[in-house]
Amino acid sequence: LRDVFTMGARPVAVMNSLHFGPVASDRDDPAGEDTPVARNRSIMAGVVKGIGDYGNAFGCPTIGGEVHFADCYSRNPLVNAFTLGLVRHDQIFYGRAAGVGNPVIYVGSKTGRDGIHGATMASEEFGEEAQSKRPTVQVGDPFLEKLLLEACLEAMRAGAIVGIQDMGAAGLTSSSSEMGARAGTGVEIDVDLVPQREIGMTAYEIMLSESQERMLIVAAAGREREVIDIFKKWELDAVVIGRVTDEGRLRVKKGGRVLADIPNAALTEAAPLYNRPLQPPGGSAPATEIDQIESSTEDLDSTFYRIITSPEIASKEWVYRQYDHMVRTNTIVLPGSDAAVIRIKEKRMALAMTLDSNARYCRANPRAGARLVVAEACRNLVASGARPLALTNCLNFASPERPEVMWQFSETVDGMSEACRVFHTPVTGGNVSFYNETDGRGIFPTPVIGMVGIVEDLRHVTTQWFKNADRAIVLLGETRNDLGVSRYALAHGREEGRVPELDLELERRVQEACLKIIQAGLVESAHDVSDGGIAVALAECSFSSYRRAAIGCEVDLAGEPSGAALLFSETPSRMVISASDDNLDRVLEIAREHEVPAAVIGRTGGQSLAIKVNGETVIDRAISNLETAWRGVLPRALEVASLLSAEESLTT
Repeated sequence: LRDVFTMGARPVAVMNSLHFGPVASDRDDPAGEDTPVARNRSIMAGVVKGIGDYGNAFGCPTIGGEVHFADCYSRNPLVNAFTLGLVRHDQIFYGRAAGVGNPVIYVGSKTGRDGIHGATMASEEFGEEAQSKRPTVQVGDPFLEKLLLEACLEAMRAGAIVGIQDMGAAGLTSSSSEMGARAGTGVEIDVDLVPQREIGMTAYEIMLSESQERMLIVAAAGREREVIDIFKKWELDAVVIGRVTDEGRLRVKKGGRVLADIPNAALTEAAPLYNRPLQPPGGSAPATEIDQIESSTEDLDSTFYRIITSPEIASKEWVYRQYDHMVRTNTIVLPGSDAAVIRIKEKRMALAMTLDSNARYCRANPRAGARLVVAEACRNLVASGARPLALTNCLNFASPERPEVMWQFSETVDGMSEACRVFHTPVTGGNVSFYNETDGRGIFPTPVIGMVGIVEDLRHVTTQWFKNADRAIVLLGETRNDLGVSRYALAHGREEGRVPELDLELERRVQEACLKIIQAGLVESAHDVSDGGIAVALAECSFSSYRRAAIGCEVDLAGEPSGAALLFSETPSRMVISASDDNLDRVLEIAREHEVPAAVIGRTGGQSLAIKVNGETVIDRAISNLETAWRGVLPRALEVASLLSAEESLTT
């Protein structure tokens, strides 16, 4: 949040990407027992509660995200946050210490010992002593953060601020040196003047503390009292602790003595650069097509049920119902669809947001996996009626000291770059999180893509759910035999195989065709096909949402791949849309104009999900029963853990 409002933007929406170890077990595994699954449940319940407590109190809607589960996250859970803010382009503020002689002002919460060495802790592997590092984790106060937001925006409107930066990793040290380096100036600080909430703090502790809800401001000379008065009005600390110099150095003083005098460049752009070796993982041949899994006796209906009731695919309502996604009254597409959408007041436009990752693909082929994640993020926005604008990212990896991890990192960045160039989506920023491993076991390469798109007209906002019966269901794109590294393969205990091949130009054409169809008002729903294939996508389109009842469908999939491939293949560049018969010809015409394969595969209606493969019924499930099972997976696994987490928070 602070990274956004320090730029002068008001945060308007938040999303999160969560990765945990498995929370479901094949056997009775009570959440109170000390087992890996029980710990994962407890961690997930605590994380979700923490996000809800902070976001709900701060007053910024949490409008969606994603949740994934895999063994590698049992000891290394990932919590990535994505915040969107709105600011006028001519009112953006920067973290620059410009203007020699200008006062440097500390504002916000007092400094404590919490968070010292937080940045270095994040650059270490964890072992059995991990619990001893809990004091390194900062404790946030959402109510104080809200006051800080309003005070900062008021001071910015007053025109008295020259530069401003959040005190994040490494606290005062990083914020002061970075602000000076950007402006080509220096910063002198007297740590005796820094507001402190603990007695006897050393200069070292003060400079490295990562206490939350703090900002460093450079004000225009002579206007410091104006800035201080604004923050005092909001009952926040505000103290002049130094000044801007012309020396290009960070100078730290205490008790009248200079304790540190360092060139800003040594801590920023001139810092030593690692040149770590890169090497593909050894002992593995290039990925090949997965061996045939399907047998002539396989019950595809039962396989489908196992996939859609797996925690990865099951409803995440248990998570997002704990978040306030309607605060500020701008949310028009709530969590659960391809992307969340918020309106821009006094405009006919809206903004769509999505957060996506696929560590399974990136583990098998980092470059191809990264391309696929960017493509899926774009598809999610397009399915919501938005044109993709730009993205940010969090790149999560194990120890970069291992050559194979650095190779994964390099390949991931290259793959993202290739996709972004084709989709014209600039990367506006992001961060990198290394050393995500415990006792030598690291996470899968996990790039998380946060993407924003613009809906040109509110009438174009589209969701994934079928709206009416007796509508044609159209598949944009074509299905190949892409069962490698798929949910279908995992349901059979297989993890190997080739990552689906992505034709970036075809992907671009599919997105453009779908967006044109939506903007022409020709469809009632749109949904991308991804995890679990078209069978899962059709079920998700059929389920109920908010005040809309479930609507079933009858579909007949025809083609060369096997029945399993037609149902569960994760071939990219595919969308499922529904349209009235009056609009169907124009839908197919637009697809042809963009050289996109399109086929009518069925119709909406009824109370069942009925899917045929080449004329033979292979899935036939009552939507009500299927949806009940789909929605119940996480509550059954986590309701006890949630109660334990709530009790723990009350006792502490």
